[in-house]
Amino acid sequence: MILGTSSGSGKSLMATAICRFLQSHGETVLPFKGQNMSNNAWVDKNNCEMAYSQAVQAWAAKIDPLCCMNPILLKPKGDSISEVIHLGKSVGVTKAREYYEDWFAPGWKAIQKGLKELKSIHPQGRLIVEGAGSPVEINLKHRDLTNLRLAQYINANCLLVADIERGGVFAQLIGTLALLSSSERKLIKGIIINRFRGDSSLFDTGREWIEKETGIPVLGVMPWLNELFPKEDSLDLIERAKKKKSAEINIVAIRLSSISNFSDLDPLEAESTINIQWVLPGGLLGKPDAVIIPGSKETLKDLQELKASGLGDQIKDYAMSGGNVLGICGGLQILGESLEETYCGENLQAGKSSLKLEGLNLLPIKTIFKPKKSLINREVLALWPAKCQVEGFEIHHGISHLNNVKSNETKPFAEDPLLGWVISDPESGIICGTYLHGVFENGEWRRHWMNEIRQRKGLPLLGIREVNYRHERDEIINRLADSFAKNIDLSPVL
Repeated sequence: MILGTSSGSGKSLMATAICRFLQSHGETVLPFKGQNMSNNAWVDKNNCEMAYSQAVQAWAAKIDPLCCMNPILLKPKGDSISEVIHLGKSVGVTKAREYYEDWFAPGWKAIQKGLKELKSIHPQGRLIVEGAGSPVEINLKHRDLTNLRLAQYINANCLLVADIERGGVFAQLIGTLALLSSSERKLIKGIIINRFRGDSSLFDTGREWIEKETGIPVLGVMPWLNELFPKEDSLDLIERAKKKKSAEINIVAIRLSSISNFSDLDPLEAESTINIQWVLPGGLLGKPDAVIIPGSKETLKDLQELKASGLGDQIKDYAMSGGNVLGICGGLQILGESLEETYCGENLQAGKSSLKLEGLNLLPIKTIFKPKKSLINREVLALWPAKCQVEGFEIHHGISHLNNVKSNETKPFAEDPLLGWVISDPESGIICGTYLHGVFENGEWRRHWMNEIRQRKGLPLLGIREVNYRHERDEIINRLADSFAKNIDLSPVL
């Protein structure tokens, strides 16, 4: 089990590295995180919802992602409210103050059931379990589902990861260990120092001190990694703001307050010819080559904020002046003419039985939100910008329909006419919206989309690669695991 001295210490990356490291040495590896809080989700082959970070760890282990690897997923909705998902299915909504009173017992049952299910599918597998946040938050420890309670339940060999980049690494470690009970401390079998910049030999005296003071071996020092890697927390978008000298296309991505599934843009981040700038409501759009509106956990609320901040008008002006705008899921809905919620769901304002808003009026569609969530894995033929097979998944409440318009004005995005729509004028701009998460992972489709922009900008067209982003992601994981193998010695705990 990988525990951390704090949130963001690198537990997820270390778990991913260990999954690939052990897999490459012939083991069947089973990633697991009892409870995750994230709006970055994935839909498994059984059409069940799970955290994207556990899907990445499953790919690192070279097995199919399954929702039992993440039995509890909490999806924040703002105002200290979260949707509760147990074993892939939505089971309710909770306020933070009421969560442990109402959901602790059923949550622990979901974790136990997830472990049992995962081990029944892979009975010879080794569990690699990721903790959450810090395991010693005194006000939460007695009701913490996914750190020490789970570690003791499975009698895990625990590794403690500390982030030296943020400073105070000695205090992080000593303080964390001091707050463990004697039975809990016995589980800690190794320490990993993460995100060290420069020559790691400069930390030798620090390593010796830690081992002397704690009696726990320091298994190694991981260097700062410049490789792009999928982030779990939307706050990490700040870390992606590095500009590439070779970039020829500038894209603005709208950083919605309730942004979800921002990992949809990872394949674009990995393209050397693309710069992505994240713009908050209230910010300036500028004159990019394309604008992307990603998914949203609270579409109506984000739409209202876009309009109130003036960014919505900037997007409309940009589109009407010949811009290229793409909306994914919630972004698709925002581009439409109307959005209506008639049930007491996530977007409703207090005291209202229904809510209807005007969208940005860039696509002639109307969206009605339904209580039941659509969770569907998809493989379809995309019709725009070129015919090609694409894979991805849907995860949304709203159902969108095309309003009565002339057929030559709006075209379907794919063979399934409800998966999205496109308005493309060779003399002006492009407005496209799709419900397909993961669309950019399809290399052929991504390059066709990029070439539409490049052609309008007078740039030479790029080759249409058939290799999908999952292969590029696999190479990133390999490089992460190689770095791990060079710097970390797991033999004391194996």
